[in-house]
Amino acid sequence: MSGEIRTDVARPQGGSAAPAAPAQGPRPEEATWEEAELAAQNAVFERRGGPAEDVLTWMANRYRPEVVLACSFGVEDCVLVDLISRHAPNVGVFYLDTQLLFPETYATRDRLIERYGIRPVRILPRQDPEAQAAQFGPALWARQPDLCCAVRKVQPLQAFLGTQRAWITGLRREQSPTRANAPFIEWDRKFGLGKANPLAAWRVAEVWRHVHEHDVPYNPLHDQGFPSIGCWPCTRAVRAGEDPRAGRWSGFVKTECGLHP
Repeated sequence: MSGEIRTDVARPQGGSAAPAAPAQGPRPEEATWEEAELAAQNAVFERRGGPAEDVLTWMANRYRPEVVLACSFGVEDCVLVDLISRHAPNVGVFYLDTQLLFPETYATRDRLIERYGIRPVRILPRQDPEAQAAQFGPALWARQPDLCCAVRKVQPLQAFLGTQRAWITGLRREQSPTRANAPFIEWDRKFGLGKANPLAAWRVAEVWRHVHEHDVPYNPLHDQGFPSIGCWPCTRAVRAGEDPRAGRWSGFVKTECGLHP
């Protein structure tokens, strides 16, 4: 899997984004059966505490070749690229290029490509930032961050996941209260496919231990006070004593971009 995909999501004139078209997923009866299957298997992983490599192997065997890692090039996703290279090398990798990522993020992508030989698919929004500004006005992220995330992240993701049967993320329960109950595997009702969170039970110390033990490339912004890294207009360094995700959409109630519940 490699290449570049620019999503084509229709938008009305006048300033608000149209809802993305529903992904072409399984029929309702198939989804119900698959949701039950994933819940049963998740119970097995819960009893075992994972482990992450077993979750990855199970997902690869169940869904390949239509299972992909969503890679933001944060440290958790870098760890997953390393684990996939060891335990599930047939799993593909993609990333959402909002065209507003930090230079350090693109550099991390290139280091992972060089180290592991991955060929990540680049998913682009329909509009570049200039076209978005022409339709919605400048700096949409500073006025309506939910809409900006919908246009640049959620809609492109929905369009791409409509071509897949399952996806893998770097969610961890420790990251935020909204992720505290993240299962190892689940049926993603929002996007209509299987979903795995292999690192769900990992603590942050375990993530960094794996990085150092296996010399995994990671985003240097993590060493500069950025525990969570998104687009540069909406991400700042975290101050001492702040929540690890306090640097995302600072000044807004918003805590998630809309990719996860």
